[in-house]
Parts: sequence; C-alpha cells; structure tokens
Amino acid sequence: MTRHRNQTFQGTICLTLTVAVLAAGCGHHGPPASAGAPAEVATITVTPRSVALTTELPGRTAPFEVAEVRPQVNGILQERLFTEGADVTAGSLLYRIDPAPYQAAYDQALGALAVAEAAVPAARSRSSRLAELAAIHAAGQQDADDAAAALKQAEANVVAGRATVESAKVNLDYTRIQAPITGRIGRSSVTVGALVMGYQPVPLAVIHRLDPIYVDVTQASADLLRLRRTLAEGRLTGAEARGQEVGLILQDGSSYPHRGRLEFRDVAVEPSTGSVTLRMVFPNPDHVLLPGMFVRAVVTEGVDPEGLLVPQQGITRDPRGTPIAWIVNGSGVVERRTLTLGRAIGSDWLVTAGLAAGDRVIVEGRQKVRPGASVTAVPFSSTPASAGPSAPEGAGR
Repeated sequence: MTRHRNQTFQGTICLTLTVAVLAAGCGHHGPPASAGAPAEVATITVTPRSVALTTELPGRTAPFEVAEVRPQVNGILQERLFTEGADVTAGSLLYRIDPAPYQAAYDQALGALAVAEAAVPAARSRSSRLAELAAIHAAGQQDADDAAAALKQAEANVVAGRATVESAKVNLDYTRIQAPITGRIGRSSVTVGALVMGYQPVPLAVIHRLDPIYVDVTQASADLLRLRRTLAEGRLTGAEARGQEVGLILQDGSSYPHRGRLEFRDVAVEPSTGSVTLRMVFPNPDHVLLPGMFVRAVVTEGVDPEGLLVPQQGITRDPRGTPIAWIVNGSGVVERRTLTLGRAIGSDWLVTAGLAAGDRVIVEGRQKVRPGASVTAVPFSSTPASAGPSAPEGAGR
C-alpha cells in the first residue's frame, strides 16, 4: 500500500513539471508589445536670443551733500530760527548769537580807523612843506625825512584800521549763523541761552541734501574683471552706454520709480573684502530715500545678442560639480554635454559654452535614459501623457 502511494505522488510531480515547462515554452514565443520601445523625454530646443545681463548689488544711501552747522564765534545763543526736520535754503538764518560785544568791537574799530584817516592829511602837508624847504636848504634834510616817515606811518595806520574794521565786521556777521547748503535740517543740539564756542567739535545741527541722493554699493573685483574680459571678447554690446543707467529695489522689495546713473568706480580695491565701491546718483524729489537706507541697485552690464538660455531643471552636475546637460541628437540618441555656465537669469541658466543653437536639451525624463540610448522627444510644453506617439520631435527620422 505504501509503495503504491509513493508511485502516485511521483507521478503527480512529473505531471506538474511537464505543465510548467510547456507554459514557459509558450511564453517565450510571445514577448510583451512594449519591450524595447524608446523612452519618451521632454526637451527644449536651444534658440539664441538677446539677453540683457543685469547684476543686483547691495548698498546704502548717502546724502548728496552734508553740512555740519558750527558757530565761528563765542557767545550766548539768543534765537533759533528754524523748525527741526524742515527744509532750509542756502543762506537762510538758523541761529543768532548775542551781537552786542561784537557790535561794540566793530564800532571801536570804525573809530580807530577814523582817527587814523584824520591824521593822514596833516602828515602829508608837513612832509610836502619840509621837502620843499630842504630842497632850498631852508630846513634840515633830517626833518624832511622824519616828516616823510610820519606820513607813511599814518597811511599804514589807515590800512591797519581798515583791516581791524573788516575783522570786526566778519565777527559781527558770524553772530548770524546761516545755512551753508539747501537741504533738510535735523535736530538742534543746543537751546536758546546756551553758551556756544567758535569751531566747537559738536555741531549745532546737521543739514543733508537729499535731492539728488547717492547710493554706494560694492562689487567684487572678480566680477569686474569678468565683465571687462567679456567686453574684450566682444560677447556683450551696449555695456558702456547701458551701464550708466541703474535701477533700484527698496528694502520692502518694491521698485524705486526713478532711474539713476553710475557716477564713478573707486580707484582702489578694498584689501579686507576684495571689492570695489560704486557710487550712483538717483533723483529723490519726494524724499522717499533717506540716508542710511539699505537698497539693491540693479546694474545693466550689457546685452548678449546671442544668449543661450536653458531651464535650470535641464542642467545637473556630476560628482565633481561640473554642470552637464543631456541632449537628443538628430538621430534621436541621447548625448551628454559638459557646459560652462554664466549666470542665473530668472529660472534659466545662461550657457556660455557646451551648447549650440538647435540642440534639444532633455528637461524631463532624463532619469529613464543614459548616453547612447534611443529616445522619443516631445516638446517640454507638452506632457508625455498627452502628447502621444504622434507628437514627437523629429518623427519619421
């Protein structure tokens, strides 16, 4: 009985193996219809276009002119004649120092000058008479010489008296402290009744001229060298003219409505930062810009008339960090290209070497392919699902 059961079990195993072998043989003659079909990728065709190259540089605003108002004579402050934070014009009266002692000195100088001037006619007459008498030997020559010297001294006293009057007049005028420039005046550091000293270190007030206004930014010296090299190679046009016009982005992200111009580049590189200072001038009629504000200047360096832009998602990097792109050649085969990148412009990279006009760069689907593989390319604007087999680029090649 046991032997019969074993024979039955062995027969069942053989039958099962035979069915499996037959099934495998049948499957070998019917492969899936999709095996070996080229992968579908989305590409963009590289087309040269005119690209304006701009650079954003951080900086701060600075007043166009700054004047620190200081007294030039000593005295008690009698009046303050301006409103703090208001606009003042050049020559307007800001402070008045007690003029009494300076008025007295001026009057005294005028009196001394009058005395000196009154002595001149008498000295001139005496010198003239003695000179005539000495000529006919009616008076001593020494007396004539003394009279001539007295005349010169009287005339010199007049000159000195006039200088003293002028000095006293200047000091008297300095009691009226005027605005040296037109601009906006800040707070006053003194009040009426305070004693002020001539040329004191602390200014009475500070005036800023805000229209126009400076914007000082820094640019890396390496960027400056790169720009000059690009200009020398002729890849940019209009840089010299366009570089003079500058835009501005405010701290809140909004654009400043007025355009400025590049005033100058510094003549030396800052050793600690390796940067060069650029000064720009912007109109500021509404006083939107105030000194010390943080801004970003948008400098147009030039125009690349045949710039090649590629979406950033179409460019990867190898383990060494070298930028690469995968392209589909005219035969529908994937190639790998090593690139040289310029700068990011929006969501694109500016490619300076490695691609040519008409190249088709894979933007989507490159994970499914490798160099040398045949692919079906569809435009990047069409999704692979909706494009279908009738929409590939280069169909029928």
